[in-house]
Amino acid sequence: MFFTLLLVTFALSIAVSFGVVKAFDNGIASIFSRIIQDQISSAWQKYIKFAAYVVGISGGVRVYQLERYISAPHKDTDVLVLNSERWTLEVYRTIIETLQSLAWMYLVVFIFALIAYVIVRGFELKNKKSRESRE
Repeated sequence: MFFTLLLVTFALSIAVSFGVVKAFDNGIASIFSRIIQDQISSAWQKYIKFAAYVVGISGGVRVYQLERYISAPHKDTDVLVLNSERWTLEVYRTIIETLQSLAWMYLVVFIFALIAYVIVRGFELKNKKSRESRE
C-alpha cells in the first residue's frame, strides 16, 4: 500500500507540475526573449522548466512525511494506517504542496526577471537619450 501511495503522489506531482509549466510557458518565453534577446534565452527557458519540475515533484512527494506509514515516529507509537481518509488527505497535500512549491519558485523567477527588465529598460532609455542628443 505504501508503494502505491508513493507512486500516486509521484505521478500526481508530475501531472500538476506539467500543468503549471504549460500555463507559464508562454509568459516565461516572452520574458526571457525580451530580457536576453539572444538565442541563449531558449536555454534559460529550458532550465526554468527543468527547475519547475524538480521543485514541483520534490515539493509534492514529501518522503519524510510518507515515512510515517512504514515506521513509527516514536518508540511507543504505532505506524499510521493507510485508510481512505488518509489517502484523500495525502492526495490533497500532494496537489497543494506541489502548487505551493511551484508558486514560490515562479515568484522568485519573476522577481529577478522584473529586476533584470528594469535594468535592461534603463540601459535602453539611456542609449536612446544619447542617440537623440547626437542628432
